[in-house]
Amino acid sequence: MDSVSARIAGFGIAIAVACGSARAGDSLETGIKATYLYKFAPFVEWPANAFASADAPITICVSGGDPFGPSLDQVAGRERVAGRAIAVRHVGALAAGSGCQIAYLSGSADQSIEQALEVLRGQPVLTVTDGADQGVHGVISFVIADGRVRFQIDNALAEENHILISSKLLSLAVQAR
Repeated sequence: MDSVSARIAGFGIAIAVACGSARAGDSLETGIKATYLYKFAPFVEWPANAFASADAPITICVSGGDPFGPSLDQVAGRERVAGRAIAVRHVGALAAGSGCQIAYLSGSADQSIEQALEVLRGQPVLTVTDGADQGVHGVISFVIADGRVRFQIDNALAEENHILISSKLLSLAVQAR
């Protein structure tokens, strides 16, 4: 098995283990989404200028209300992707050049999801939102399909943000635009 196939298999296994039914409870759903956040990283290619240095971590920023608490920090902090550590930052609002490679946007009084998406438009950031059916979506949007946490991908938005999503990840999405 080549390394890409091994990563896909590992991604699938990790998500399958975490998945269960989303109806089993919000904490399970939140844990699945947290797992997805750092498991997306191996399937995204960022331009070199997305990082401060060659050994800078992949930074996941949680903007607005934080459904994950310390669990995302604990789990993602032990991971490495392509030799890079994964760091987690919790912020009230995002700005262009914030140093985030992945941004989970939940909105707050400081900055709505729409405002955060506008600030990050064209920036090399994988934006992740909840509920694409609400009319607002990032590059990746979590949805509940058949009682399970799944995701949709807006590949045009990924291209606009100068990031490349692996065809392997695109094939796992419930809908790719």
